[in-house]
Amino acid sequence: MAKSRAFSIYLLKEGYDAANALREDHALDDDIGAQGLPEGATLFVLDSDPRPPWWKSYFNVEKNLTQVNKGALVFLPVGGRCFALSFGHVAHNLIDSSYEYDFGLRVTLNCLDPHKLKSTDTLDPGAAKRQRTQLPIESELTLFDFDRDSTILRSLTGKVRDEHKELFRHATGGSNLRISTDVEADRLAALCEKLLDLYQSEEYKAAFPDIQNIMPVRDPAQIEALNGRLLAAFRARNPDLNLTVPEIINYSDNLYAAFAGAGRSRVYDDVYIGRYYQYLDEHGIDLNALRVEELRRHALVLTDEDGNSRDRYSIFKSLVFDTTLEDAQGETFHLCEGNWYRIDDTYIARLSAYLDPLCEDSDLPPYDHPSEGEYNAAVGAGDAAIACLDTKNISPDGQSAVEPCDLLAVRDGVAAFYHVKVSTLSAQLSHLFNQGVNAIELMRLEPQAVDKLEALIREVLADGDADAMVTLVRDRKCRIVFGIVTRKDPAGRSLNLPLFSRISLMRGMKALQLMDVPGRVIFIADQVVAAEGRKKKRKKKDVPDEV
Repeated sequence: MAKSRAFSIYLLKEGYDAANALREDHALDDDIGAQGLPEGATLFVLDSDPRPPWWKSYFNVEKNLTQVNKGALVFLPVGGRCFALSFGHVAHNLIDSSYEYDFGLRVTLNCLDPHKLKSTDTLDPGAAKRQRTQLPIESELTLFDFDRDSTILRSLTGKVRDEHKELFRHATGGSNLRISTDVEADRLAALCEKLLDLYQSEEYKAAFPDIQNIMPVRDPAQIEALNGRLLAAFRARNPDLNLTVPEIINYSDNLYAAFAGAGRSRVYDDVYIGRYYQYLDEHGIDLNALRVEELRRHALVLTDEDGNSRDRYSIFKSLVFDTTLEDAQGETFHLCEGNWYRIDDTYIARLSAYLDPLCEDSDLPPYDHPSEGEYNAAVGAGDAAIACLDTKNISPDGQSAVEPCDLLAVRDGVAAFYHVKVSTLSAQLSHLFNQGVNAIELMRLEPQAVDKLEALIREVLADGDADAMVTLVRDRKCRIVFGIVTRKDPAGRSLNLPLFSRISLMRGMKALQLMDVPGRVIFIADQVVAAEGRKKKRKKKDVPDEV
């Protein structure tokens, strides 16, 4: 029986081969005598000098110990394209933009048996969660908790279909394809021909429908083009370009915003891209000369009311933007937390078709308060029939705290659980949507949670209003309302939300539907008057000019 050998295979882009795919500073040697190479192939070898391992000096080992790092890259022209076969840790010598970033994943999707999968690497952009899931037995993709509507598949491992098992039996695919095969050197070209056919095939759409609704953009050339579109929008002060805080923060801390990288900054009471434009204008920065490097170097700084720095984020990482490219028809590209994602337009249309009917006119007063907590308290104080339950806990004893909602009111014969958020950040809104689902789920599963909620209602409301509300809660006549504070026109409906927030919202609404709980979205008018900002006090903890 022939010995099976491990291969890591890259497909170079058109126009790339052994002559131009390697980095200028690569340390590979092509002056190697190799008699068994396939026709037309070129071999590069890494042959490092012996050196002691780091732990030799760490533990004062006296024995003479050395190790070497060896590897090879074989460039193999096939069918008008060129493959790079990597052995050892040498693939980093390839120019980032020289190879197809979806090659391995697409080949595996086209050749794997959809019922015999072993492992997945996934990314949930809305929650910024990366996860590897492995099962002890070969299984279908659904058993890996893969949500096609919200999850990006980064890598896939499994057993190939019977028609491909003569080439290899298992495969792992991401940017590259990792396989074990007993194919001899003189048959590598034939193997790569079949891999090229698999890469160009669209058979995967039948076995894995809608699996690539969302894909991270990893091609440096495409990223460069998208960054160009971002700069054009920035220089034109495009109103669709937004600035957000790229992580979950506690707005009850009364944080303020400042900027760094171009000089001293005023302190502002909100995070708004217009403030950054103002900052640049005050320091005479020509927007037409601004590059992505400056956006990465400049910082959004969260401060306390005295201007003392609390947290700092790259401006580039804080930008949210949607755009298109001329050579990518039918696709929209989304910038979120410094990363670009490619989304199929039909998927975006499907999101709107599902979510828009769930968006309703707001039945809560406009937002004109320093914080969410103060707004919720004011709404509760202004209406005796509305219970403010912000920061309250209904979880059973010994479990993590779960807030039932921010506001609870009787609306149209049901108990309406309002969850309010002042944010346009995907991660924060995803947290909001999950909070609404988790609270209802807890009340369905834990009678003690309902008892605690009843006690809170009776503590806040007068007897008559409390009785009616408690009855509705115990009869499970409830609905969830997500209230999002925004300056955007409510007529925009779901398009007012960042893309990944829409994805998280659809997932949350479907979860509520399974529990027979109606879900709705309202857009609360943000009437907070934006301050012009004030000069920052010069203290030792001032925001530095450079990041």
